[in-house]
Amino acid sequence: MTQMNIGDSRVIESREVSDGMAIRRRRETPEGRRFTTYERVEKPNLAVIKKKGTRELFSREKLASSVHQSVGTFFKSEEDVDKIVDAVEEALYALGESDVTSKQIGDQVLDALADQNEVAYVRFASVYFDFTSLDEFEEILTQRRQKDKARKEA
Repeated sequence: MTQMNIGDSRVIESREVSDGMAIRRRRETPEGRRFTTYERVEKPNLAVIKKKGTRELFSREKLASSVHQSVGTFFKSEEDVDKIVDAVEEALYALGESDVTSKQIGDQVLDALADQNEVAYVRFASVYFDFTSLDEFEEILTQRRQKDKARKEA
C-alpha cells in the first residue's frame, strides 16, 4: 500500500456532525485520492475503572466497537452507532468526574439504546448482564417498561 501525503490535501467538503460537536471534512490529495477526516473538540481524559479494579483511559473507538459488535445490525448506518456513542460520551463528561466505572458506561449505553431501538437494547443487555435464562430477559424488559412508564408520567 502506498502512503498518502495528506499535508498537501485540499478540502472538498466540510459539514458539522454529532450535533455540532465535530466537523467532517472530505479531502483530496494532489494525486486525486480522497479521504475523510474528523475534527472533534478535545476533552479531558476520562479513566475507566474496570470490574477487577484496573484502570484504563476511556476510548471512544473501543466503545463504538463494542456497541457496533453487539447491536450494529439493528441500525441503518454507522452514524446511528455514532449517535449512541456521542450520547454516552456526553453523559459521562456531564458527570463531572475524571474516573468512571465500566458499569456507568454500560448503564449509559443501555439508556441511549432504549431511546433508539428496543431490540438493540435487549441484545446489548443480554451481553452486558450475561443472561443465562429467559427469566433474566423478562426481568430486564419489565424493569425497562417500568422506567419508561415512570418517565412518561413525570
